[in-house]
Amino acid sequence: MKRITNYLSAVSLAILFVVTLAACGGGTDVVESGTYQGTIDKVEPEKTEIYVKTADNKKLELYFTDQTTLTQNGAPADFEVLKKGMKVEVEVEKVGKRLDPIAVRVLE
Repeated sequence: MKRITNYLSAVSLAILFVVTLAACGGGTDVVESGTYQGTIDKVEPEKTEIYVKTADNKKLELYFTDQTTLTQNGAPADFEVLKKGMKVEVEVEKVGKRLDPIAVRVLE
């Protein structure tokens, strides 16, 4: 009986880990501070968050802050202009294991 209980506990922990990983945008990469070009893979308007796939196949998870600037054709733009598949250039600052977007420029 104790084996079954231990097995069920292990399975429960494994399921919890997978669900937590999926909820946290598992599969994203942390890169060094700098400027990167890529394509928007996903837009989450309710979180003001985008995922950008870079040319070297990295996936960046970027939560906009009050300091993040967004421009299109050299002019300030609203977050709502961002769509999946758009080409962008992002300037990011690495803060621990998080990337803060300093600037996002729409390239189309």
